[in-house]
Amino acid sequence: MKQDHIRNFCIIAHIDHGKSTLADRMLEVTGTVEKRDMKSQLLDSMDLERERGITIKLAPVRMRYRDYDLNLIDTPGHVDFSYEVSRSLQACEGAILVVDASQGIQAQTLANVYLALAADLTIIPVLNKIDLPAADVPRVSAEIISLLGCNEDDILKISAKTGEGVVELLNTVVDLVPPPHGEVDNPTRALIFDSYYDDYRGVILYVRVIDGIISKNVALKMMATNAEGIALEVGALEPHMHARETLETGEIGYIVTNLKTTRDARVGDTVTIPVHSATSPLPGYKHIQPFVYAGFFPVSNEFYQDLKDAVEKLSMSDSALQFEPENSPVLGFGVRIGFLGLLHMDIIRERLEREYNLDLVVTNPSTDYQVTLNNGDELDIKSAADLPDISKIAEIREPWIKGEIVVPQTFVGQVIQLIVSKRGIQKNLSYIDERALVSFEAPLANLLTDFYDQLKSVTSGYGSFNYELDEYRHEDLVKVDFYVSSAIVDALSIMVHRSEAERVGRDVVKKLKEVIPRQNFQVAIQAAIGGRFIAREDISAYRKDVTTGLYGGDVSRKKKVLAKQAKGKKRMKRFGKVDIPSEAFTVMLKRD
Repeated sequence: MKQDHIRNFCIIAHIDHGKSTLADRMLEVTGTVEKRDMKSQLLDSMDLERERGITIKLAPVRMRYRDYDLNLIDTPGHVDFSYEVSRSLQACEGAILVVDASQGIQAQTLANVYLALAADLTIIPVLNKIDLPAADVPRVSAEIISLLGCNEDDILKISAKTGEGVVELLNTVVDLVPPPHGEVDNPTRALIFDSYYDDYRGVILYVRVIDGIISKNVALKMMATNAEGIALEVGALEPHMHARETLETGEIGYIVTNLKTTRDARVGDTVTIPVHSATSPLPGYKHIQPFVYAGFFPVSNEFYQDLKDAVEKLSMSDSALQFEPENSPVLGFGVRIGFLGLLHMDIIRERLEREYNLDLVVTNPSTDYQVTLNNGDELDIKSAADLPDISKIAEIREPWIKGEIVVPQTFVGQVIQLIVSKRGIQKNLSYIDERALVSFEAPLANLLTDFYDQLKSVTSGYGSFNYELDEYRHEDLVKVDFYVSSAIVDALSIMVHRSEAERVGRDVVKKLKEVIPRQNFQVAIQAAIGGRFIAREDISAYRKDVTTGLYGGDVSRKKKVLAKQAKGKKRMKRFGKVDIPSEAFTVMLKRD
Protein backbone atom coordinates (compact mmCIF):
# COMPACT_ATOMS: atom_id res chain seq x y z
CA MET A 1 0.00 0.00 0.00
CA LYS A 2 1.35 3.44 -0.96
CA GLN A 3 1.91 5.76 1.99
CA ASP A 4 -0.45 8.46 0.66
CA HIS A 5 -3.30 5.90 0.95
CA ILE A 6 -2.62 5.15 4.64
CA ARG A 7 -4.16 7.03 7.58
CA ASN A 8 -2.97 6.23 11.12
CA PHE A 9 -5.11 7.66 13.91
CA CYS A 10 -6.22 6.91 17.47
CA ILE A 11 -9.21 7.72 19.64
CA ILE A 12 -8.49 9.61 22.87
CA ALA A 13 -10.96 10.52 25.59
CA HIS A 14 -11.63 10.54 29.33
CA ILE A 15 -12.67 7.16 30.76
CA ASP A 16 -16.28 6.22 29.78
CA HIS A 17 -16.80 8.88 27.07
CA GLY A 18 -17.53 6.33 24.33
CA LYS A 19 -14.20 5.43 22.65
CA SER A 20 -14.88 1.69 22.31
CA THR A 21 -18.46 2.24 21.10
CA LEU A 22 -17.20 4.62 18.39
CA ALA A 23 -14.60 2.01 17.34
CA ASP A 24 -17.45 -0.56 17.09
CA ARG A 25 -19.45 1.73 14.77
CA MET A 26 -16.41 2.40 12.56
CA LEU A 27 -15.80 -1.36 12.17
CA GLU A 28 -19.45 -1.76 11.23
CA VAL A 29 -19.62 1.16 8.76
CA THR A 30 -16.39 0.13 6.97
CA GLY A 31 -17.55 -3.51 6.75
CA THR A 32 -14.45 -4.75 8.60
CA VAL A 33 -16.70 -6.90 10.80
CA GLU A 34 -19.89 -8.55 9.56
CA LYS A 35 -23.04 -7.42 11.37
CA ARG A 36 -23.73 -10.97 12.58
CA ASP A 37 -20.25 -11.10 14.24
CA MET A 38 -20.68 -7.70 15.87
CA LYS A 39 -20.87 -7.32 19.65
CA SER A 40 -20.45 -4.25 21.84
CA GLN A 41 -16.89 -3.32 22.87
CA LEU A 42 -15.56 -5.68 20.18
CA LEU A 43 -11.94 -4.57 20.66
CA ASP A 44 -12.08 -5.08 24.45
CA SER A 45 -11.04 -8.73 24.72
CA MET A 46 -11.09 -9.18 28.54
CA ASP A 47 -14.31 -9.98 30.44
CA LEU A 48 -13.16 -7.44 33.02
CA GLU A 49 -13.15 -4.66 30.37
CA ARG A 50 -16.71 -5.51 29.33
CA GLU A 51 -18.04 -5.63 32.88
CA ARG A 52 -16.50 -2.31 33.89
CA GLY A 53 -17.06 -0.65 30.52
CA ILE A 54 -13.43 0.50 30.33
CA THR A 55 -10.48 -0.19 28.02
CA ILE A 56 -7.51 -1.69 29.86
CA LYS A 57 -5.41 -3.02 26.95
CA LEU A 58 -5.19 -0.89 23.81
CA ALA A 59 -6.20 -2.57 20.55
CA PRO A 60 -5.19 -1.68 16.97
CA VAL A 61 -7.35 -2.55 13.94
CA ARG A 62 -7.05 -1.99 10.17
CA MET A 63 -10.10 -0.91 8.14
CA ARG A 64 -10.59 -0.41 4.37
CA TYR A 65 -12.56 2.70 3.42
CA ARG A 66 -12.70 4.62 0.10
CA ASP A 67 -9.54 2.84 -1.16
CA TYR A 68 -7.64 3.88 1.98
CA ASP A 69 -6.12 1.78 4.78
CA LEU A 70 -7.33 3.27 8.06
CA ASN A 71 -5.27 2.09 11.04
CA LEU A 72 -7.14 2.81 14.28
CA ILE A 73 -5.74 2.43 17.83
CA ASP A 74 -8.35 2.31 20.63
CA THR A 75 -6.42 3.60 23.67
CA PRO A 76 -7.12 3.20 27.43
CA GLY A 77 -8.65 6.27 29.10
CA HIS A 78 -7.31 5.86 32.63
CA VAL A 79 -4.42 7.87 34.06
CA ASP A 80 -2.52 4.68 35.10
CA PHE A 81 -1.88 3.86 31.43
CA SER A 82 -0.86 7.35 30.20
CA TYR A 83 2.61 6.17 29.04
CA GLU A 84 1.00 3.56 26.75
CA VAL A 85 -1.32 6.27 25.41
CA SER A 86 1.67 8.57 24.70
CA ARG A 87 3.42 5.77 22.71
CA SER A 88 0.19 5.08 20.78
CA LEU A 89 -0.02 8.77 19.85
CA GLN A 90 3.60 8.59 18.65
CA ALA A 91 2.50 5.82 16.24
CA CYS A 92 -0.17 8.04 14.64
CA GLU A 93 -0.56 11.23 12.61
CA GLY A 94 -4.05 12.10 13.83
CA ALA A 95 -6.24 11.83 16.92
CA ILE A 96 -10.01 11.83 17.32
CA LEU A 97 -10.76 13.67 20.58
CA VAL A 98 -14.07 12.32 21.93
CA VAL A 99 -15.96 14.42 24.48
CA ASP A 100 -19.21 13.31 26.12
CA ALA A 101 -21.94 15.88 25.28
CA SER A 102 -23.54 15.37 28.72
CA GLN A 103 -20.36 15.49 30.86
CA GLY A 104 -18.11 17.90 28.98
CA ILE A 105 -14.33 18.20 29.26
CA GLN A 106 -12.75 16.24 32.11
CA ALA A 107 -9.25 15.79 33.52
CA GLN A 108 -8.07 12.94 31.29
CA THR A 109 -9.46 14.79 28.22
CA LEU A 110 -7.04 17.63 29.01
CA ALA A 111 -4.12 15.28 29.70
CA ASN A 112 -4.65 13.47 26.38
CA VAL A 113 -4.96 16.76 24.47
CA TYR A 114 -1.59 17.86 25.88
CA LEU A 115 -0.05 14.51 24.82
CA ALA A 116 -1.53 14.84 21.31
CA LEU A 117 -0.28 18.43 20.95
CA ALA A 118 3.20 17.36 22.17
CA ALA A 119 3.20 14.63 19.47
CA ASP A 120 2.16 17.27 16.88
CA LEU A 121 -0.98 15.37 15.80
CA THR A 122 -3.95 16.62 13.80
CA ILE A 123 -6.80 16.71 16.35
CA ILE A 124 -10.38 16.12 15.18
CA PRO A 125 -12.81 17.22 17.95
CA VAL A 126 -15.92 15.03 18.25
CA LEU A 127 -18.98 15.55 20.45
CA ASN A 128 -20.42 12.12 21.32
CA LYS A 129 -23.75 11.01 22.88
CA ILE A 130 -25.76 13.87 21.32
CA ASP A 131 -28.83 11.58 21.41
CA LEU A 132 -28.93 11.61 25.23
CA PRO A 133 -31.62 13.74 26.94
CA ALA A 134 -28.91 15.21 29.21
CA ALA A 135 -26.71 16.29 26.26
CA ASP A 136 -25.83 20.01 26.37
CA VAL A 137 -24.30 20.56 22.91
CA PRO A 138 -23.88 24.40 23.03
CA ARG A 139 -22.15 24.38 26.46
CA VAL A 140 -19.75 21.50 25.69
CA SER A 141 -19.01 22.93 22.21
CA ALA A 142 -18.01 26.21 23.89
CA GLU A 143 -15.66 24.28 26.21
CA ILE A 144 -13.97 22.53 23.25
CA ILE A 145 -13.62 25.85 21.36
CA SER A 146 -11.94 27.52 24.36
CA LEU A 147 -9.63 24.49 24.83
CA LEU A 148 -8.54 23.94 21.19
CA GLY A 149 -9.17 27.38 19.69
CA CYS A 150 -11.12 25.79 16.83
CA ASN A 151 -14.36 26.94 15.14
CA GLU A 152 -17.87 25.66 15.86
CA ASP A 153 -17.94 24.04 12.35
CA ASP A 154 -14.81 21.98 13.11
CA ILE A 155 -16.59 20.04 15.89
CA LEU A 156 -18.37 16.92 14.60
CA LYS A 157 -21.58 15.98 16.43
CA ILE A 158 -22.11 12.22 16.53
CA SER A 159 -23.81 9.41 18.39
CA ALA A 160 -21.52 6.37 18.49
CA LYS A 161 -24.42 4.28 19.81
CA THR A 162 -26.83 4.94 16.90
CA GLY A 163 -24.13 5.56 14.24
CA GLU A 164 -25.28 9.13 13.49
CA GLY A 165 -22.40 11.20 12.04
CA VAL A 166 -19.88 8.30 11.93
CA VAL A 167 -19.62 8.28 8.08
CA GLU A 168 -18.93 12.02 8.11
CA LEU A 169 -16.23 11.42 10.75
CA LEU A 170 -14.53 8.74 8.60
CA ASN A 171 -14.51 11.13 5.62
CA THR A 172 -12.98 13.84 7.83
CA VAL A 173 -10.22 11.42 8.95
CA VAL A 174 -9.35 10.65 5.30
CA ASP A 175 -9.39 14.36 4.33
CA LEU A 176 -7.64 15.94 7.34
CA VAL A 177 -5.22 13.36 8.83
CA PRO A 178 -1.90 13.57 6.93
CA PRO A 179 -0.41 10.36 5.45
CA PRO A 180 2.78 8.89 6.96
CA HIS A 181 6.07 10.16 5.53
CA GLY A 182 8.71 7.50 6.30
CA GLU A 183 11.71 6.63 4.13
CA VAL A 184 11.47 3.19 2.49
CA ASP A 185 15.23 3.01 1.75
CA ASN A 186 16.41 4.03 5.24
CA PRO A 187 17.46 1.42 7.87
CA THR A 188 14.38 -0.24 9.39
CA ARG A 189 12.92 1.40 12.51
CA ALA A 190 9.57 0.39 14.04
CA LEU A 191 7.98 1.69 17.24
CA ILE A 192 6.57 -0.87 19.71
CA PHE A 193 3.38 0.68 21.13
CA ASP A 194 2.20 -2.50 22.86
CA SER A 195 3.37 -6.06 23.52
CA TYR A 196 1.86 -9.11 25.20
CA TYR A 197 2.70 -12.75 25.83
CA ASP A 198 0.71 -15.51 24.14
CA ASP A 199 0.93 -18.96 25.79
CA TYR A 200 1.21 -20.71 22.41
CA ARG A 201 3.10 -18.23 20.20
CA GLY A 202 5.44 -16.24 22.48
CA VAL A 203 5.70 -12.44 22.64
CA ILE A 204 3.55 -10.56 20.10
CA LEU A 205 4.47 -6.94 19.30
CA TYR A 206 2.13 -4.24 18.01
CA VAL A 207 4.31 -1.91 15.92
CA ARG A 208 4.24 1.10 13.63
CA VAL A 209 6.88 0.88 10.91
CA ILE A 210 8.47 4.35 10.70
CA ASP A 211 11.22 3.60 8.11
CA GLY A 212 12.11 0.56 6.02
CA ILE A 213 10.36 -2.83 5.81
CA ILE A 214 9.94 -5.82 8.16
CA SER A 215 9.57 -9.20 6.40
CA LYS A 216 8.57 -12.60 7.69
CA ASN A 217 11.45 -14.72 9.17
CA VAL A 218 13.85 -11.76 9.36
CA ALA A 219 16.13 -11.30 12.43
CA LEU A 220 15.08 -8.47 14.80
CA LYS A 221 16.87 -6.40 17.43
CA MET A 222 15.32 -4.23 20.19
CA MET A 223 17.47 -1.10 20.54
CA ALA A 224 16.78 -0.31 24.24
CA THR A 225 17.00 -3.83 25.72
CA ASN A 226 19.45 -5.24 23.09
CA ALA A 227 17.29 -8.38 22.91
CA GLU A 228 17.36 -10.28 19.62
CA GLY A 229 14.65 -12.43 18.06
CA ILE A 230 13.04 -13.58 14.83
CA ALA A 231 9.85 -12.31 13.16
CA LEU A 232 8.02 -15.65 12.89
CA GLU A 233 4.95 -13.94 11.41
CA VAL A 234 3.96 -10.40 10.42
CA GLY A 235 0.60 -8.99 9.46
CA ALA A 236 -2.31 -6.67 10.27
CA LEU A 237 -5.22 -6.93 12.70
CA GLU A 238 -8.55 -6.84 10.85
CA PRO A 239 -9.52 -7.13 13.81
CA HIS A 240 -8.23 -10.74 13.93
CA MET A 241 -4.66 -11.53 12.89
CA HIS A 242 -4.26 -11.54 9.10
CA ALA A 243 -0.76 -12.78 8.11
CA ARG A 244 1.19 -11.13 5.26
CA GLU A 245 4.70 -11.37 3.83
CA THR A 246 5.83 -7.86 4.87
CA LEU A 247 4.98 -4.81 6.96
CA GLU A 248 5.87 -1.73 4.93
CA THR A 249 6.78 1.87 5.76
CA GLY A 250 3.95 3.77 7.46
CA GLU A 251 1.90 0.65 8.28
CA ILE A 252 0.66 -0.52 11.68
CA GLY A 253 0.59 -4.25 12.38
CA TYR A 254 1.77 -7.12 14.55
CA ILE A 255 4.94 -9.22 14.74
CA VAL A 256 4.95 -12.70 16.29
CA THR A 257 8.43 -13.23 17.79
CA ASN A 258 10.28 -16.06 19.52
CA LEU A 259 10.92 -13.90 22.63
CA LYS A 260 9.91 -15.41 25.98
CA THR A 261 8.94 -12.28 27.98
CA THR A 262 7.70 -8.74 27.29
CA ARG A 263 10.64 -7.44 29.35
CA ASP A 264 12.74 -8.00 26.20
CA ALA A 265 10.39 -5.85 24.09
CA ARG A 266 9.06 -2.99 26.18
CA VAL A 267 6.49 -0.40 25.11
CA GLY A 268 8.27 2.54 23.43
CA ASP A 269 11.31 0.52 22.29
CA THR A 270 12.58 0.63 18.68
CA VAL A 271 12.75 -2.53 16.54
CA THR A 272 15.47 -2.68 13.87
CA ILE A 273 17.09 -5.35 11.66
CA PRO A 274 20.72 -6.24 12.56
CA VAL A 275 21.73 -6.70 8.89
CA HIS A 276 20.86 -3.08 8.04
CA SER A 277 20.69 -1.66 11.56
CA ALA A 278 19.52 1.85 12.45
CA THR A 279 22.03 3.95 14.42
CA SER A 280 19.61 6.04 16.52
CA PRO A 281 16.40 4.80 18.21
CA LEU A 282 13.08 6.63 18.01
CA PRO A 283 12.69 9.33 20.72
CA GLY A 284 10.48 9.14 23.80
CA TYR A 285 11.34 5.70 25.25
CA LYS A 286 11.10 5.53 29.05
CA HIS A 287 11.68 2.59 31.35
CA ILE A 288 8.47 2.86 33.38
CA GLN A 289 8.76 2.12 37.07
CA PRO A 290 5.83 1.11 39.29
CA PHE A 291 5.19 3.45 42.21
CA VAL A 292 2.35 1.72 44.08
CA TYR A 293 3.26 -1.42 46.05
CA ALA A 294 1.11 -3.95 47.92
CA GLY A 295 1.71 -7.33 49.53
CA PHE A 296 -0.33 -10.24 48.11
CA PHE A 297 -0.65 -13.28 50.40
CA PRO A 298 -2.62 -16.51 49.91
CA VAL A 299 -5.20 -17.26 52.62
CA SER A 300 -3.32 -20.50 53.35
CA ASN A 301 0.43 -21.02 52.96
CA GLU A 302 -0.09 -24.17 50.87
CA PHE A 303 -1.23 -21.94 47.95
CA TYR A 304 1.93 -19.79 47.95
CA GLN A 305 3.47 -21.61 44.96
CA ASP A 306 0.21 -21.21 42.97
CA LEU A 307 0.27 -17.46 43.68
CA LYS A 308 3.94 -17.14 42.67
CA ASP A 309 3.35 -19.06 39.41
CA ALA A 310 0.26 -16.95 38.59
CA VAL A 311 2.12 -13.64 39.17
CA GLU A 312 5.04 -14.86 37.01
CA LYS A 313 2.64 -15.68 34.17
CA LEU A 314 0.93 -12.28 34.38
CA SER A 315 4.29 -10.46 34.47
CA MET A 316 5.25 -12.13 31.15
CA SER A 317 2.47 -10.10 29.49
CA ASP A 318 2.81 -6.95 31.58
CA SER A 319 6.34 -5.54 31.66
CA ALA A 320 5.29 -2.82 34.15
CA LEU A 321 4.55 -5.49 36.78
CA GLN A 322 7.43 -6.05 39.21
CA PHE A 323 7.39 -8.47 42.14
CA GLU A 324 9.59 -10.00 44.81
CA PRO A 325 8.95 -12.66 47.51
CA GLU A 326 7.88 -11.36 50.92
CA ASN A 327 7.55 -13.05 54.30
CA SER A 328 5.36 -11.84 57.16
CA PRO A 329 5.24 -13.45 60.65
CA VAL A 330 1.44 -13.08 60.63
CA LEU A 331 0.50 -13.72 56.99
CA GLY A 332 3.26 -16.19 56.04
CA PHE A 333 4.79 -16.26 52.55
CA GLY A 334 3.57 -13.95 49.77
CA VAL A 335 4.77 -11.56 47.06
CA ARG A 336 5.17 -7.79 47.06
CA ILE A 337 3.99 -6.44 43.69
CA GLY A 338 4.62 -3.02 42.11
CA PHE A 339 1.86 -1.35 40.03
CA LEU A 340 1.38 1.75 37.88
CA GLY A 341 -1.56 2.90 40.02
CA LEU A 342 -4.59 1.78 42.01
CA LEU A 343 -6.66 0.74 38.97
CA HIS A 344 -3.74 -1.38 37.74
CA MET A 345 -3.56 -3.02 41.18
CA ASP A 346 -7.32 -3.65 41.22
CA ILE A 347 -7.19 -5.28 37.76
CA ILE A 348 -4.27 -7.59 38.67
CA ARG A 349 -6.00 -8.62 41.92
CA GLU A 350 -9.23 -9.48 40.06
CA ARG A 351 -7.35 -11.38 37.37
CA LEU A 352 -5.45 -13.44 39.97
CA GLU A 353 -8.70 -14.29 41.76
CA ARG A 354 -10.69 -15.06 38.59
CA GLU A 355 -8.24 -16.62 36.16
CA TYR A 356 -6.19 -18.54 38.73
CA ASN A 357 -8.89 -19.22 41.40
CA LEU A 358 -6.81 -17.73 44.22
CA ASP A 359 -8.16 -16.48 47.54
CA LEU A 360 -5.99 -13.50 48.49
CA VAL A 361 -5.21 -11.18 51.40
CA VAL A 362 -3.95 -7.82 50.05
CA THR A 363 -2.14 -5.44 52.41
CA ASN A 364 -2.60 -1.65 52.31
CA PRO A 365 -1.00 -0.13 49.20
CA SER A 366 2.04 2.07 49.79
CA THR A 367 4.54 3.90 47.63
CA ASP A 368 8.33 3.62 47.56
CA TYR A 369 10.66 5.86 49.61
CA GLN A 370 14.25 6.93 48.99
CA VAL A 371 16.36 6.72 52.16
CA THR A 372 19.83 8.25 52.68
CA LEU A 373 21.81 6.70 55.55
CA ASN A 374 24.32 8.55 57.76
CA ASN A 375 27.21 6.80 55.96
CA GLY A 376 25.98 8.12 52.57
CA ASP A 377 24.40 4.86 51.30
CA GLU A 378 21.14 5.15 49.33
CA LEU A 379 18.22 2.73 49.81
CA ASP A 380 14.94 2.38 47.95
CA ILE A 381 12.33 0.84 50.28
CA LYS A 382 8.96 -0.43 49.09
CA SER A 383 7.45 -1.27 52.48
CA ALA A 384 7.56 0.52 55.85
CA ALA A 385 8.65 -2.76 57.47
CA ASP A 386 11.95 -2.56 55.51
CA LEU A 387 12.93 0.81 57.02
CA PRO A 388 16.32 0.56 58.82
CA ASP A 389 16.91 1.76 62.39
CA ILE A 390 15.93 5.45 62.62
CA SER A 391 19.30 6.36 64.25
CA LYS A 392 21.11 5.35 61.02
CA ILE A 393 18.93 7.50 58.72
CA ALA A 394 20.00 10.96 57.49
CA GLU A 395 16.84 11.73 55.43
CA ILE A 396 13.78 10.11 53.85
CA ARG A 397 12.33 11.33 50.52
CA GLU A 398 8.80 10.54 49.31
CA PRO A 399 7.31 10.88 45.80
CA TRP A 400 5.17 13.95 45.01
CA ILE A 401 2.80 14.27 42.09
CA LYS A 402 1.56 17.11 39.90
CA GLY A 403 -2.21 16.83 39.69
CA GLU A 404 -5.09 18.50 37.86
CA ILE A 405 -8.74 18.45 38.93
CA VAL A 406 -11.53 19.63 36.62
CA VAL A 407 -14.77 20.61 38.43
CA PRO A 408 -17.79 22.88 38.01
CA GLN A 409 -16.95 26.32 39.47
CA THR A 410 -19.31 25.92 42.46
CA PHE A 411 -17.12 23.16 43.95
CA VAL A 412 -13.75 24.95 43.82
CA GLY A 413 -13.74 25.77 47.58
CA GLN A 414 -14.38 22.16 48.67
CA VAL A 415 -11.73 20.83 46.26
CA ILE A 416 -9.04 23.21 47.57
CA GLN A 417 -9.95 22.22 51.16
CA LEU A 418 -9.58 18.54 50.20
CA ILE A 419 -6.15 19.18 48.61
CA VAL A 420 -4.93 21.05 51.73
CA SER A 421 -6.17 18.22 54.00
CA LYS A 422 -3.89 15.84 52.06
CA ARG A 423 -0.81 18.07 52.62
CA GLY A 424 -1.20 19.30 49.03
CA ILE A 425 -0.26 22.74 47.68
CA GLN A 426 -2.61 24.46 45.24
CA LYS A 427 -0.52 25.98 42.42
CA ASN A 428 -2.92 27.43 39.88
CA LEU A 429 -6.61 28.01 39.20
CA SER A 430 -7.95 28.63 35.69
CA TYR A 431 -11.37 28.47 34.05
CA ILE A 432 -12.65 26.72 30.92
CA ASP A 433 -16.11 28.17 30.32
CA GLU A 434 -18.18 27.00 33.35
CA ARG A 435 -15.52 24.63 34.66
CA ALA A 436 -12.49 25.26 36.84
CA LEU A 437 -9.08 23.61 36.44
CA VAL A 438 -7.28 23.31 39.77
CA SER A 439 -3.56 22.50 39.48
CA PHE A 440 -1.80 21.25 42.61
CA GLU A 441 1.13 19.29 44.04
CA ALA A 442 0.72 16.64 46.75
CA PRO A 443 2.51 13.65 48.30
CA LEU A 444 1.49 10.48 46.45
CA ALA A 445 1.12 8.40 49.65
CA ASN A 446 -1.75 10.64 50.85
CA LEU A 447 -3.70 10.15 47.60
CA LEU A 448 -3.32 6.38 47.40
CA THR A 449 -6.17 5.30 49.62
CA ASP A 450 -9.50 7.07 49.24
CA PHE A 451 -8.70 10.44 47.61
CA TYR A 452 -10.70 9.67 44.45
CA ASP A 453 -13.75 8.61 46.50
CA GLN A 454 -13.55 11.80 48.60
CA LEU A 455 -13.20 13.94 45.46
CA LYS A 456 -16.35 12.37 44.00
CA SER A 457 -18.16 12.98 47.33
CA VAL A 458 -17.28 16.68 47.70
CA THR A 459 -18.03 17.42 44.01
CA SER A 460 -21.30 15.40 43.82
CA GLY A 461 -19.63 13.09 41.27
CA TYR A 462 -18.63 15.88 38.84
CA GLY A 463 -14.91 16.10 39.69
CA SER A 464 -12.30 14.33 37.56
CA PHE A 465 -8.65 13.86 38.41
CA ASN A 466 -5.41 13.34 36.49
CA TYR A 467 -1.82 13.21 37.77
CA GLU A 468 1.78 12.50 36.87
CA LEU A 469 4.81 11.71 39.04
CA ASP A 470 6.91 14.81 39.74
CA GLU A 471 9.91 14.28 42.08
CA TYR A 472 11.05 12.85 45.42
CA ARG A 473 11.10 15.43 48.25
CA HIS A 474 12.74 15.33 51.67
CA GLU A 475 9.99 15.32 54.34
CA ASP A 476 9.75 14.72 58.11
CA LEU A 477 8.47 11.14 57.78
CA VAL A 478 8.11 8.56 60.56
CA LYS A 479 7.23 4.87 60.68
CA VAL A 480 4.11 4.04 62.72
CA ASP A 481 4.10 0.45 64.03
CA PHE A 482 1.04 -1.38 65.34
CA TYR A 483 1.08 -3.84 68.24
CA VAL A 484 -1.63 -6.41 68.93
CA SER A 485 -1.39 -7.94 72.40
CA SER A 486 2.19 -6.56 72.74
CA ALA A 487 3.35 -8.28 69.49
CA ILE A 488 4.36 -6.05 66.58
CA VAL A 489 2.49 -6.75 63.30
CA ASP A 490 4.93 -5.84 60.49
CA ALA A 491 2.35 -6.02 57.71
CA LEU A 492 0.39 -3.13 59.30
CA SER A 493 3.36 -0.70 59.60
CA ILE A 494 2.97 2.52 57.60
CA MET A 495 5.00 5.63 56.74
CA VAL A 496 3.34 8.96 57.53
CA HIS A 497 4.30 12.60 58.03
CA ARG A 498 5.08 13.38 61.67
CA SER A 499 2.27 15.98 61.81
CA GLU A 500 -0.31 13.32 60.85
CA ALA A 501 1.11 10.38 62.82
CA GLU A 502 -1.05 10.70 65.98
CA ARG A 503 -4.31 11.18 64.07
CA VAL A 504 -3.61 8.24 61.74
CA GLY A 505 -2.49 6.06 64.68
CA ARG A 506 -5.71 6.78 66.60
CA ASP A 507 -7.90 6.16 63.53
CA VAL A 508 -6.25 2.84 62.70
CA VAL A 509 -6.35 1.39 66.25
CA LYS A 510 -10.06 2.29 66.43
CA LYS A 511 -10.70 0.43 63.19
CA LEU A 512 -8.60 -2.54 64.27
CA LYS A 513 -10.69 -2.71 67.46
CA GLU A 514 -13.78 -3.17 65.29
CA VAL A 515 -12.36 -5.96 63.08
CA ILE A 516 -10.30 -8.04 65.56
CA PRO A 517 -12.61 -10.49 67.39
CA ARG A 518 -12.87 -10.55 71.21
CA GLN A 519 -10.88 -13.17 73.13
CA ASN A 520 -11.19 -14.74 76.58
CA PHE A 521 -8.56 -12.25 77.76
CA GLN A 522 -8.11 -8.50 77.30
CA VAL A 523 -6.29 -7.49 74.08
CA ALA A 524 -4.40 -4.19 73.80
CA ILE A 525 -4.02 -2.60 70.35
CA GLN A 526 -1.34 0.10 70.25
CA ALA A 527 0.28 2.44 67.73
CA ALA A 528 3.89 3.50 68.27
CA ILE A 529 6.62 5.63 66.73
CA GLY A 530 9.87 3.92 67.68
CA GLY A 531 9.65 3.27 71.44
CA ARG A 532 6.88 5.86 72.09
CA PHE A 533 3.24 4.73 72.10
CA ILE A 534 0.89 7.32 70.58
CA ALA A 535 -2.50 5.56 70.64
CA ARG A 536 -4.18 2.65 72.39
CA GLU A 537 -7.49 0.81 72.36
CA ASP A 538 -8.45 -2.22 74.49
CA ILE A 539 -10.69 -5.08 73.39
CA SER A 540 -12.38 -6.26 76.58
CA ALA A 541 -12.40 -9.97 77.41
CA TYR A 542 -15.40 -12.26 77.26
CA ARG A 543 -16.63 -12.66 80.83
CA LYS A 544 -17.68 -16.16 81.79
CA ASP A 545 -19.74 -16.26 85.01
CA VAL A 546 -17.83 -18.91 87.02
CA THR A 547 -19.88 -18.26 90.18
CA THR A 548 -23.12 -19.43 88.61
CA GLY A 549 -23.00 -22.82 90.44
CA LEU A 550 -22.40 -21.25 93.87
CA TYR A 551 -25.24 -20.32 96.16
CA GLY A 552 -25.28 -19.79 99.88
CA GLY A 553 -22.21 -20.28 102.09
CA ASP A 554 -19.43 -17.86 102.93
CA VAL A 555 -18.42 -15.05 100.48
CA SER A 556 -14.82 -16.32 100.55
CA ARG A 557 -15.91 -19.31 98.35
CA LYS A 558 -16.96 -16.85 95.64
CA LYS A 559 -13.74 -14.83 95.97
CA LYS A 560 -11.62 -17.97 95.70
CA VAL A 561 -13.28 -19.01 92.38
CA LEU A 562 -12.96 -15.48 90.93
CA ALA A 563 -9.26 -15.34 91.95
CA LYS A 564 -8.68 -18.66 90.18
CA GLN A 565 -10.38 -17.28 87.02
CA ALA A 566 -8.25 -14.09 87.13
CA LYS A 567 -5.10 -16.22 87.41
CA GLY A 568 -6.17 -18.30 84.39
CA LYS A 569 -6.86 -15.14 82.36
CA LYS A 570 -3.39 -13.78 83.18
CA ARG A 571 -1.85 -17.04 81.96
CA MET A 572 -3.97 -16.94 78.77
CA LYS A 573 -2.89 -13.36 78.15
CA ARG A 574 0.74 -14.49 78.36
CA PHE A 575 0.43 -17.51 76.05
CA GLY A 576 -2.79 -16.81 74.11
CA LYS A 577 -2.54 -16.10 70.37
CA VAL A 578 -4.76 -13.46 68.74
CA ASP A 579 -5.95 -14.44 65.26
CA ILE A 580 -5.93 -11.33 63.07
CA PRO A 581 -8.60 -11.48 60.30
CA SER A 582 -7.72 -10.45 56.73
CA GLU A 583 -9.94 -7.30 56.94
CA ALA A 584 -7.44 -5.85 59.43
CA PHE A 585 -4.87 -5.49 56.64
CA THR A 586 -7.08 -3.21 54.56
CA VAL A 587 -8.28 -0.81 57.28
CA MET A 588 -6.24 2.05 55.80
CA LEU A 589 -7.98 1.75 52.42
CA LYS A 590 -10.95 3.65 53.87
CA ARG A 591 -9.23 5.95 56.29
CA ASP A 592 -12.17 8.31 56.79
